[in-house]
Amino acid sequence: MATAFAGTGLALTPAERALAEEGAESVKLNVLFIGAHPDDEAGTLATLGQWGEFHDMKVGVITATRGEGGGNAVGLEEGPALGLIREAEERDAVGLAGIEHVYNLDALDFYYTASAPLSRQVWGGDELLGRIVRVVRATRPEVIVTMNPSAVEGNHGNHQQAAMYALEAYLQAGDPSAFPEHLEEGFAVWTPRRILRSGANGSGATGPDGVAGGYSPAITSDLVFGAWDGAPSQVHGKRWSQIKDEAIWTYVTQGWAERAGSPSDPAKIATTWMTLLHTRTPLADPTSGGEAALRGATLPIDGGLPLGTLLEVIPDRYEFVAEEPLAVRVSITAPTGQDLPAGTVALEVPAGWRSSGGQSMPALAAGRSHVLAFDVTVESSVDPGATARIAATLTAGRSTGTSSAPVRAAGALETSIEPLEEIREFRDWTERLDLRHLDALVPELFAVGQGRARDLGIAVRNYSDRARSGRVEIRVPEGFSAEPSTLETGTVPAGDSAEHTVVITNTDEAVPTANRAENGGSWPVELLTSVDGASARRTATMNLVPSRVIARAEPSPLVDGIREEDEYPGEPIPVETIWDGAGTKGGTTESVSAQSWLTFDDENLYVFLSVADDVRGTILPIDDNKRQRRTDSVEIYVDPRGTAANTAQTFIAGIMPSMGSMTGPPGVGRDRDNHQGIAEETAPGMEVAVTMADTADAYAGYDMEVKIPFDVLPDAIDPAHMGFNILINDSDTQNQAAQVRVGWSTFAGVRADPWRWGQVALDGLDDAGSEPKDAVLPSTAARSVDSPLSILQSAGDRVPLGGHSPTDPHLEITSVERKKDRITAVLQSPVKGTATVLIWDGESVLAELERTMPAGERRVNLRVPDLPAIIAEREVDVIASFEAKDKVSAAARRLE
Repeated sequence: MATAFAGTGLALTPAERALAEEGAESVKLNVLFIGAHPDDEAGTLATLGQWGEFHDMKVGVITATRGEGGGNAVGLEEGPALGLIREAEERDAVGLAGIEHVYNLDALDFYYTASAPLSRQVWGGDELLGRIVRVVRATRPEVIVTMNPSAVEGNHGNHQQAAMYALEAYLQAGDPSAFPEHLEEGFAVWTPRRILRSGANGSGATGPDGVAGGYSPAITSDLVFGAWDGAPSQVHGKRWSQIKDEAIWTYVTQGWAERAGSPSDPAKIATTWMTLLHTRTPLADPTSGGEAALRGATLPIDGGLPLGTLLEVIPDRYEFVAEEPLAVRVSITAPTGQDLPAGTVALEVPAGWRSSGGQSMPALAAGRSHVLAFDVTVESSVDPGATARIAATLTAGRSTGTSSAPVRAAGALETSIEPLEEIREFRDWTERLDLRHLDALVPELFAVGQGRARDLGIAVRNYSDRARSGRVEIRVPEGFSAEPSTLETGTVPAGDSAEHTVVITNTDEAVPTANRAENGGSWPVELLTSVDGASARRTATMNLVPSRVIARAEPSPLVDGIREEDEYPGEPIPVETIWDGAGTKGGTTESVSAQSWLTFDDENLYVFLSVADDVRGTILPIDDNKRQRRTDSVEIYVDPRGTAANTAQTFIAGIMPSMGSMTGPPGVGRDRDNHQGIAEETAPGMEVAVTMADTADAYAGYDMEVKIPFDVLPDAIDPAHMGFNILINDSDTQNQAAQVRVGWSTFAGVRADPWRWGQVALDGLDDAGSEPKDAVLPSTAARSVDSPLSILQSAGDRVPLGGHSPTDPHLEITSVERKKDRITAVLQSPVKGTATVLIWDGESVLAELERTMPAGERRVNLRVPDLPAIIAEREVDVIASFEAKDKVSAAARRLE
């Protein structure tokens, strides 16, 4: 037997070097990246690699999942098998940047979603958080880098949730009351000094002078650091941008091997930007160099306070109301092992803000802390909504250091719309963690149907220190109305909110829907709140979605791929607007277009499409009936009640017109919905018929007819508010890639946003009432105990497999003997459990067995054909994982 982890082609040197030695101790990291999938760190590798090469930083990566729910551009592996391949790709890719420690935490990669709450639910809530905290405590990084935690449009829900976990781990790893079982396991609390996210919103220059030129953030209070990708690597003999390209190309399963490389012109080579999320230590000037993000946390600042000094600015609240002072505390802690001399602290505020004067700080013994409080006031001249940073500078002896925190000027009363369910959950989370500044970029969004009216909840919040009352004006664009357009707030107690409802109506059905409008479908709705002569303005974004009234079929259509004149009453629904890929968004393309019809009877929905297409894309094999977006295909979206928070509460059909050949059967399945899988298993009774030319030369498109039984939907249909959409993927190549995607309700990211699908009314259908079905989600994740690369690493650095609780003591391989092609290993098990023993040559599993082990010593025998010849060519290791209930450990020993 020889199970290979193919597709990478790179030597597994980092894993080899992690081979356990007697008395191995946990690794100490300086920087830890926390993401959701293999490849999430790819965009940061030029920076992480530079930090390692130029500043001796030891960097590690946490990946919540192994990406087994993603695509596979080079094979048919999926599920756990694909996850192990993607882990190998990741280890090879980050190895190019000198990163040897990758912690895959065994969470399930279920499917693409924009929902962080769904991701958290599937990942086990605080259970996965506890494993992240355990790895942070085990590896002790000063700096954490993660993804964007904010609920902004287009943010992958897995990415957002991984970043939210990273922030929670940053805040909790140093708290002994958080996951106290870790302390019983032998881990100590650890307080990371700083956390950043990859990426930034705003603009910054490319080229070698980009960092020195600084970054212009879209949110004034954002502090953005950068490192130029084009820095030359002496170790590699090329630019770091080229090394980053090579790392990206390593992810062949994701189709990244075909990505274009970085520019060769230094002036055009990009800078990797990172946005500060929180700091507990002094900050360096972001324009001072590519390592500025590290200085004060894990590298010293020239002329700065001693490394290890904590300096944190803590406003009582993020929002400041004009002429109402709030306290801003400055917390100072002397480094462990070094006293801090007496000094002074001065608070620096931007124009339009006032603060109390500087204060003295007493001398602090090593590890001791002192807190100073300042009064800060924003003046009425500062517009509500403006953000800023408040900085504190500590001068102690001949050293100085500055830290800062974000704040926002707020109106006494401000009005916002009732948020989407998942944005509301995010905002609640930011309030619980006192990280309200993360909400600054999150838009206020809602949809209204073409020619329809909807109730819109609004909330008037009092940020003031006393009860207030005022007036709200709702301003909508031409073609829409708000009723009432003005309202009195009534008296709102300090810190409280008052709820109201207005009716928003699309009064002009000629207004273009979706992204067909010049503004891309984003219509501003202004909420102007006036109180005591001052006003606060907030802007919500309204999306106008297409709508239709659908007539009942009389009689029911015959599903044969042919539309008879009387089968589908009503006008066709156009499916021709570009929402993704080549071409102008909101426009059309000669490459593909369609007309569609929708009808129903008492038991089924019926959909007919007539698709005009110029070239037939890749015809996938019959046994590859999944991920239809790779080639010519149709996606049909149904939100039965029109209220789904995410696609797990919807039905999504993915249909390829044929598989195997031009005349093969259609590929029919469900994707990213309430019950993903092939239709025979997940949608019994669903029927699809396709009429299409027999040859590629004669191909000009296809007609497709689909019957969807009501009983396969995740809930009963609300006939007045059913969400519905059709998207078409068009490929004109043979490389399993679609070039353009068109649809009916067309917004960026629409496939993951049920609230932006079209709205249909099924005229004459009765509402049976809501009876939602629980989602059936993929349930098999790749596991660290089955991964030779993870086992080998854990045996070396003693960080538990998957971040799970470790056994005490660890599993040991006390001896290994070879006789011809037979290996005998003696294992010392800490308790009764299950051991998986592998013979590993650095590329392949040569033999394996799983054995129930008693506590104590146990001999196991494995046979490897041609073992003497293999050993003569390469090194071979005996590695083992061990599970006992919820505890794990790993061991490794080289075969001599």
